[in-house]
Amino acid sequence: MNRFRVGRAKTGLGLFATAPIARGAFIVEYFGERIPTPQAKARERMRGSRYIYEVNSRWSIDGAARGNLARYINHSCRPNAQAYIERGRIVLRGLRAIAPGEEIACDYGREYFELFIVPIGCKCAACAP
Repeated sequence: MNRFRVGRAKTGLGLFATAPIARGAFIVEYFGERIPTPQAKARERMRGSRYIYEVNSRWSIDGAARGNLARYINHSCRPNAQAYIERGRIVLRGLRAIAPGEEIACDYGREYFELFIVPIGCKCAACAP
């Protein structure tokens, strides 16, 4: 049973808890096409791909497919979830307890923030009233 649902958020679509999620609990895996990191960088330059997640200097995951529910997790400057690389997989876990109805959000990192968020301004709940 999923403990989350995709729903309307301030910044578009987002992922929302439907049941309590404990601190450290597994939420969802970020998955998609596994591609060499140089190819991922090229996709970012050519298409502005926003769903690329770098696993390491050799491999990245293009999570653009709609079946990747983790792609709906939005950025927050005060996140309640964190992405971890575990045995070559990207998993998201609760940074703190997450209540039902609360949007699940993580910090996208400095590089993504500077490339995609700074030009339009951060719209996360912590930054936008």
